[in-house]
Amino acid sequence: MAVKGTYIYEWPRPMVTVDAAVFSFAEGKAHLLLINRKHDPYQGQWAIPGGFIEMDEELEDAVARELAEETGLTGMALEQLRTFGTVGRDPRGRQITVVFTGIAGPGQTQIRAGDDAAQARWFAIDALPDDMAFDHSQVAQVAIARLKSTKAYQDQIESPSP
Repeated sequence: MAVKGTYIYEWPRPMVTVDAAVFSFAEGKAHLLLINRKHDPYQGQWAIPGGFIEMDEELEDAVARELAEETGLTGMALEQLRTFGTVGRDPRGRQITVVFTGIAGPGQTQIRAGDDAAQARWFAIDALPDDMAFDHSQVAQVAIARLKSTKAYQDQIESPSP
């Protein structure tokens, strides 16, 4: 393991983040968990919970940590969805994010804002905020498309219990 401060290169390096697109089901609808950003960039805008990975942290550990810090959710089963890396997606510099997705189970929908989040809230997937931070509107649409292909979605939404 390298010692902090020993990474010195002559060329620019991209930053790596993780994001957690977490869904829940309530009242016959699917919902996506978003946070309202407390700090710039995009202060006051809604975003998918996430943040920077630590140098010695596995991606799965980083996304679980960020989700817990910003929303209070722990013990979520998350799987890797896709990597997003469009140039210019973050005004702080070249950033690549690895997005994970999961579905909150019973007893996993109580949230509280923390760390970089001014608020945390569940949004119906057909009523997401128009102007989300970064490229999170695109990330949300990809995650929603994946959700709609799952058995959980079909069981909860397309064939709800009477």
